[in-house]
Amino acid sequence: MKRLRKTILVILCIFMLMMTGCSGNGEHENEKIKVVTTIFPLYDWARNIIGDSEDIELVLLMSNGSDLHNYQPSVNDIIKVTDCDLFIQVGGESDEWANDLVREREKSGRSNLNLMDNLGDYLRIEERVEGMQAEEEEEDEFDEHIWLSLKIAQKACELIRNELSALDKRNGSKYANNCAEYCKSLQKLDDDYRKTVVEAKRNVIMFADRFPFRYMTEDYGLEYYAAFRGCSAESEASFETIKFLAEKADERELDYILILENNDGRIARTIIENTVNKNQEIVAIDSLQSVTGQDADNGTGYLQIMQKNLEVLRKVLN
Repeated sequence: MKRLRKTILVILCIFMLMMTGCSGNGEHENEKIKVVTTIFPLYDWARNIIGDSEDIELVLLMSNGSDLHNYQPSVNDIIKVTDCDLFIQVGGESDEWANDLVREREKSGRSNLNLMDNLGDYLRIEERVEGMQAEEEEEDEFDEHIWLSLKIAQKACELIRNELSALDKRNGSKYANNCAEYCKSLQKLDDDYRKTVVEAKRNVIMFADRFPFRYMTEDYGLEYYAAFRGCSAESEASFETIKFLAEKADERELDYILILENNDGRIARTIIENTVNKNQEIVAIDSLQSVTGQDADNGTGYLQIMQKNLEVLRKVLN
């Protein structure tokens, strides 16, 4: 039913796009250039590159904090995508709802930026490590959680800068300067992460949750255990998964069990109850998948959240 509803909405808005048309040349005399991003990290990257320019209207599509994997576009959402001058998306399986829209936008000359289509060797296949719960249907897909790598964030910002500059040539140099300054901040935080891991007492983390941090752990050479893969739809851990993670927590002398923001900690508590000492602390780390438009308006930023995640990482590794 959800698939049928989504298909009907897409067909409706493709028809609207075909009827309205667009020159696609990015030249606007009296109205702002409209840019739509799917999730918060992309929105905040674009916001920092745009800076104080008043020539661009930036819109966060998933503004209610909905998870990328469970997102179902409304009619208004699809109209926003249909009507904008530049559509910026992560790409990957969770963005398949937009494929038909993007194809029609391309035919009418509108700009689209699929980040995963442009990241090449940066991408990694989502993996299932030892002890991670198996699923009935497991396919080799690229891990979608690209925003959790500060290295990829810098590359993504450069891609966004290029698209904005092509649409708004008058402010191109401003966007280039803003992007360069923002990427310096991303690189500094990347250096801080690396220094933290190098100086840490241990090199392993455990997640009693889905694991969207593969890019981060690979960037800094961290080892990890987790209950589920990053895009898993599972919410109940098997006895075998609990037992394995509890035994690993004992074997590796782990003091902390990580969960994602908004997780109730139930699986983590069960793991702890099955350890020898039963004294591990549960700590939440932010995957940036539940940031709302209101949070963004109130000053929440990508760098701010990633800095807090660094503090969490420093705690659990020492």
